[in-house]
Amino acid sequence: MINVLLSVDIQWDKVGIVLGLIAGIAIVLAVAILIVTKVCHITEDEKVLKVIEHLAGANCGGCGYSGCEGFAKGLCSGKACLNDCKVTSNEEKAKIAEIAHLEFSAESPTVAVVRCNGGDAAKNKFDYIGNQDCVSEMLFHGGQKLCTTACLGLGSCTKVCPQGAIKVIDNKAVVDPSICTSCGNCIKTCPRVCIERIPATAPVYVACHSHCKGKEVMGQCSNGCIACGLCAKNCPQHAIEMVDNLPVIDYSKCTGCKTCVAKCPKHVIKVHGEILTLEKSKAVDKANQKN
Repeated sequence: MINVLLSVDIQWDKVGIVLGLIAGIAIVLAVAILIVTKVCHITEDEKVLKVIEHLAGANCGGCGYSGCEGFAKGLCSGKACLNDCKVTSNEEKAKIAEIAHLEFSAESPTVAVVRCNGGDAAKNKFDYIGNQDCVSEMLFHGGQKLCTTACLGLGSCTKVCPQGAIKVIDNKAVVDPSICTSCGNCIKTCPRVCIERIPATAPVYVACHSHCKGKEVMGQCSNGCIACGLCAKNCPQHAIEMVDNLPVIDYSKCTGCKTCVAKCPKHVIKVHGEILTLEKSKAVDKANQKN
């Protein structure tokens, strides 16, 4: 057996050619990989990574971008405005402004409120049967509520709130200010445009958005603002002004005395967070009764 192997004539020149070809192919592939890696490799901008570190990380989309990473890239490229993010604190925004070389002026924290006092008290022009969300209902003759600014109460806003800060109570949406981050998703989603931001420190807010006169309002909703002006007349700080049949509160003057709340005959001016506080109390009472 050994003699047979020794007698085989190995053609070393051909072996060398084959090895050379293999080595050549390996070198070509290695160079190609290096080129592709160089061309296709996406280097993450260090500035973007630093900005992401200081964002709140909610990924809520309220800024108009798909998430915090997209917003950070927008900031660093000069396409986004820092104050479009309502979740990140002013302290962190100041750091981001320094990193991304942006101008920044601190804003007071805000929360969302639903400017509607209707719910079950808002009259319907027809009975809606269809997909149970406000956006779908709005497509059918502008929704069932006679008042064109009334909350439709089907909870499209609750579905887009990343914090679960909105509940539908008595067929109208209510925001829990202790949870709301003011991302703005509910504001963009509401087809009746009855959700807006107010200062987080605001003690009261106007829960109506109709600019109709009193008689017309009462024909649409028994809980609507009738533009009587008692809130403005009785405010000791003159913090309320009637504008286009609705009270407008100047929060820089408001001291939270709640005189307006007491004087409003339709209970349109609400104590901030009071409705949910009452609902939580009811839930506790029910739980205690069961026990």
